[in-house]
Amino acid sequence: MKIAVIQGPNLNMLGVREKHIYGPMTLDQIHEQMKASADQHGVELEFFQSNLEGEIVDRIQECLGEVDGIIINPAAYSHTSIAIKDALSAVSLPVVEVHISNIYKREEYRQKSITAGASTGVISGFGPFGYHLALISLMQMISEIKAVQEAHDAKEQ
Repeated sequence: MKIAVIQGPNLNMLGVREKHIYGPMTLDQIHEQMKASADQHGVELEFFQSNLEGEIVDRIQECLGEVDGIIINPAAYSHTSIAIKDALSAVSLPVVEVHISNIYKREEYRQKSITAGASTGVISGFGPFGYHLALISLMQMISEIKAVQEAHDAKEQ
C-alpha cells in the first residue's frame, strides 16, 4: 500500500508560525511520526510540500496509477482552490483532508473548504494527531476497496 501525503502553503513553517494555533511541531516531525506508524503497517508514504498551487495540482495528477490514496492538507488553498478540488476529483482516489486547527472555530472565510467536496473525509482540529487519524482512516478505506475488488475479480473467474 502506498499513500501520498501532500502539504500545502506555509506548512513548511510549522513549529515557527502561530504556535498558539498550530502547535510547536515541525512538518518534519509530523512526517517522522507518520512514517513510524506507516512502517508498522507496511505502508509506504511519499511526502510532498509546496507553496504553489500548480505544483500541488501536478503532484495530485502524478498520483494516478502510482498510489492507493492521498492525505492532503491544502492549507489556505482549501478555501480558494477549485483547481486542487478538480485535480482530486479527476484522480478518483480515496482522499482524507486534514486541518491541524479546527477550521470551524476560525475566521468565517476559513470555515468553508472547497477541496473537501472532493475528499472522502475531513479531519479537523486534532492538531498534528489529525495526520495519524487520517493515516488510520485511509489505510482502512484502501483495505476495504482492495477486498471488494478481489471479491469481484474472484467472481469473474
